[in-house]
Amino acid sequence: MLENLKHQVYKASLKLVEQGLVIYIWGNVSTIDREKGLVVIKPSGVSYEEMIPADMVVMDLNGNIVEGTLKPSTDTDTHLELYKNFTHIGAILHSHSEYATCWAQAGRGIPPLGITHANFFNGEIPCTLPLTIEQVENNLELETGKMIVNTFLSRNLDPMRIPGVLVYGHGPFCWGKDVSSAFDHTVVIEKVARMAYRTLVLNNVSPVEKILLDHHFFS
Repeated sequence: MLENLKHQVYKASLKLVEQGLVIYIWGNVSTIDREKGLVVIKPSGVSYEEMIPADMVVMDLNGNIVEGTLKPSTDTDTHLELYKNFTHIGAILHSHSEYATCWAQAGRGIPPLGITHANFFNGEIPCTLPLTIEQVENNLELETGKMIVNTFLSRNLDPMRIPGVLVYGHGPFCWGKDVSSAFDHTVVIEKVARMAYRTLVLNNVSPVEKILLDHHFFS
């Protein structure tokens, strides 16, 4: 089972490059075996060209390494915090895709301006608040995970209906029930970020009506 998950994380990592969603060693992918409580995550500092499935790091939800000789992704603590709190998700992808990152740097959520957005995200894709200096100095990655969780709790958002978030000044994190769905959400968040930006440049329109949003998300 773990070998299969390692291959899934490896292949999704390469697809991030193929889709132009990351460059150099940016971004990361993880998935979880809920029964065993083990997370498989991309290693840190390894180029996509040199990486192999065996390089993937296996750890428990407390961050203890179970398998692997490389350092896990620098965003590991963010992933672990999301797995602990969003108990229905099975995989997480983080990219630095251009348009979604622009929205994150602007500190703005992506509004649902059309049915393309509504097919995958049942409402605005939120952007977190900035981290405080104290949070950054404490543990940047852990506090990022806590900020994401608090964003969803404070707004009463369902992470399975809004399977992604923008981290202020950083970029998008997306998730899903498995690696495949998390990857789809990562591709789509970049697409709707680009479409929303261009739409608002053309005309400062309002989000679509909730009845239309719900119809396309749940159909």
